[in-house]
This record gives sequence, C-alpha cells and structure tokens, in this order.
Amino acid sequence: MQNTLLQLFVLTVIIHLIDTLAYSVRLNSVKSGQVALSFSLFNIFVLVSRTANTFQAPLIGSIIGLSIAQGIDPILDMRKIILAATVGTLSGVILIPSFLRVFGAAVRRMEITGSVPSLVVEALHINNIKRMVKKAARPSKSMLQRLRYREIPKRLLLINAFVTGIYTIGVLSANYAALLVAEEYRLAAAASSGMVNGIATVLLTLFIDPKAAIITDQALRGKRPYEDVKALVVVLIGTKLIGTLLGQVLFLPAAQIIAAFYQ
Repeated sequence: MQNTLLQLFVLTVIIHLIDTLAYSVRLNSVKSGQVALSFSLFNIFVLVSRTANTFQAPLIGSIIGLSIAQGIDPILDMRKIILAATVGTLSGVILIPSFLRVFGAAVRRMEITGSVPSLVVEALHINNIKRMVKKAARPSKSMLQRLRYREIPKRLLLINAFVTGIYTIGVLSANYAALLVAEEYRLAAAASSGMVNGIATVLLTLFIDPKAAIITDQALRGKRPYEDVKALVVVLIGTKLIGTLLGQVLFLPAAQIIAAFYQ
C-alpha cells in the first residue's frame, strides 16, 4: 500500500503543479498578445495533467479496497494525498517566474516552427535544456507590489477557494464514503466522485471563468492595465492554495454527506 500511496502522492503533486502554472498562462497571453498560441501550447501541459488524473482514481480505489480487506481506516493516507495538492500548488507558485520565461520563449519559437512535436524535440536537446535552466528565477516581493487588488471582485476569492477545496477532495471523499456505507452501496458511493467534481466544475464555469475572462479580455483591449491581470492571477493562485488547505476540513464532512445518500 505504501508504494501505491507514494505513486498517488507524486501524481497529485503533478496535477496541482500544472493546474497552478495554468493560471500564469494568462500573464503571457496578455503581455505577448498571442492568446490562441499560448493556450494551444499549454494544452500539452494540460494533457499531462489530465493523463495523471486518469490514474488517480484507480490508485485511490486500490488503497480503499485494501483498507476494507484489512479492516483499517485510511483517513491519514487520504489526508497525505490532500497535502500533496498543497505541495503541488506551492511548487507551482515557486516555479511560475521560471515557467513564464521558458513558456514565453517556447511560444515565440512555436510561431517559427509551427509544430508542437518539433518544439518538443528541440526542447529536449541538451543545449536548450541548459538554456531553460539558466532562465530559472525566484519569486520576489516586487512581483506582488503595486498590484490593484481592489479591482478584483472579493467574492471571487471565496468562490475559488471553495471550488478548489471541492475539486481537491472530490475523488477522495467519494472513495472514502465507500467505507461508511453498506457493502452493496460501496461501488455507488465511489462512483459519486464524478458528481462531486461536476458540482465544482459548474461553480467554476458559472462564477470564476467568466469574470476572469472579462478581466483578461479588457486588458488585451487596453481597457485595463496589465497589473490587473497580474493581480487576478495572484488572487486565483492564493485562493487555490487556501482551497487545498480547506480540503482538509471539507474531506470528512463531504464523505459523510455522500454516504448519507446511500443509507
């Protein structure tokens, strides 16, 4: 079980690392004006994240199955996985300055090559890897100064933290709920993860994506300063980090609510 837990921890870190870096793509798209090209290139990273996500549920199910067979409570293991989401988010925060430098250069290069496979092959060349390492940069306080946080809707903070919390524990809570119900309902409870994540997706689509898109588009048209998009990204990443911590609080109540549907 410990080997499975380690694999799951690493996968969760990767998923939340890439999700965190995704927020920063807005900065590059506004600064360069290459919105479509930026998001097209970033789809490669999203593909890696989504592929890792497909392995997450079976691994969690494996831990729950072994726990049921051995008669043990895996709640500490579940909380370690939630911690991995926090670790992944923090790692993303640290890597954002370096990522933006490398990503900006990759977007410019892709405009020349016109091919994602060619770009990937070039990136794997030892000389280009050395250049990427040299582009590494640390986050600094100056990046957070003079940002117009007042222009960012306050409810966006609360909603994004809550949605991230739900997204973080959706699969975990549903699978853990299988321990809290009668044997004949265990598969149904575990399958409820899609419903939980579906609720998070709906909230994200209705309340967060539209406002974030409006601020980004206004900055592209020159109706807002670039600093507003920077403030938006900082707020979204900050509340995402809070959301992963909130997941520790929401995990058990969410599992109990799901179990209540089958009792």
